[in-house]
Amino acid sequence: MSLSTEQSQADRIKALSRKHVFTSWSAQGALDQLPLAGGEGAHFWDHEDNRYLDLTSQLVNVNIGYQHPKLVAAIQESAGKLTTIGPSFDSESRAEAARLISERAPERMSKVFFTNSGAEAVENAIRLARQHTGRHKLLAAYRSYHGATHGAISLTGEARRLGSEPGLPGVVHFWGPYLYRSAFHATTEQEESERALEHLRQTIQFEGPQHIAAIILESVVGSNGILVPPPGYLEGVREICDEHGIMLIADEVMAGFARTGKWFAIQHWDVRPDLITFAKGVNSGYIPLGGVVLSDEIAATFDQRPYPGGLTYSGHALACASAVASINIMEEEGILEHVDQLDREVLRPGLTALADHELVGDVRGLGVFWALELVADQETREPLSAEAMGRIGAACKAEGVWPLIMANRVHVVPPCVITLDEARRALEVLGRALNSA
Repeated sequence: MSLSTEQSQADRIKALSRKHVFTSWSAQGALDQLPLAGGEGAHFWDHEDNRYLDLTSQLVNVNIGYQHPKLVAAIQESAGKLTTIGPSFDSESRAEAARLISERAPERMSKVFFTNSGAEAVENAIRLARQHTGRHKLLAAYRSYHGATHGAISLTGEARRLGSEPGLPGVVHFWGPYLYRSAFHATTEQEESERALEHLRQTIQFEGPQHIAAIILESVVGSNGILVPPPGYLEGVREICDEHGIMLIADEVMAGFARTGKWFAIQHWDVRPDLITFAKGVNSGYIPLGGVVLSDEIAATFDQRPYPGGLTYSGHALACASAVASINIMEEEGILEHVDQLDREVLRPGLTALADHELVGDVRGLGVFWALELVADQETREPLSAEAMGRIGAACKAEGVWPLIMANRVHVVPPCVITLDEARRALEVLGRALNSA
């Protein structure tokens, strides 16, 4: 196919999209999106054969990379058997996916409820917590994103929730730890952890612990800045929950399945949640899939009592087959170990070195889950302007690297299969791009 033909195909896709596709989180008249033609590994390309090293993983979900042949083959094989099986029948791929997921979760979490997305996983997690405890209130952090369905967007603490308010009754927000812009005037990680926990304790007391069903936290905050909890914080939240009979929900939709070098990010700490929500990386987003991993205690609540919830496509056969294949690929190809090597040898030292740049205010992350927070002034910590961030993004793209720009941050969240040399090249490009602001 000639370049001119490819160009006309791109123009056609773009024109059709603007005419007929209503796009999320966007002013429709301002959209100018790049039509993609293909992808492989950690790269994608457009219809003009411009190839980009992907630092976004699309929406931080293409963990095993684009078009993995074994995963594509597994989906094709499953489609050849039986494309869909409702939840009122047992399914081999559903049962196997649930086994593989629960075996990789913390101990005594042996059942999985499947959904189609992370937002649906959150919806069902809060329903499970409310049904199990008989309580109605839910606590969530301000710097959080939990999805865009009614309950999930109500739990979301960031500004994207505002257009959907009034939200779900009973949701209360609190400040989580974020040392660089501490709400608690902390100067060390220990102070931040202790003061954030004391703030949470006070919030619970004023809301009435006997009314609180659950606290939901992203194990590592994703969209709001890759905020790694300081030592002792998650352990402290677990203790508070145990003290008051509150369920702890770990939102692992973005951080799970190798993103941080563990199956679930919360496994970096000695904490067992009561519920885990997942999606995205469980099958690299090849087919929509999400779910909730239940503690054995919560699962037992519904041994003789029906669970008041369900989905037509809960544990869809193709989606679950893709999850089985994806988890097995991660095991066979040592992807968790590769992520650890990327962190240790390239991303952590390389991004830490960029902290010397005058625009870099903070560097934080783990695994292949990192963020550079950029500032106009290191003393005042004034966020870098949108215009300057745009110039940095454009400079990266001009060198064939596609960055994830969020507010005044560059998130470095490539597919977990990016090679060490590809990651080094990405950081070199990013370092040069900082001089374009």
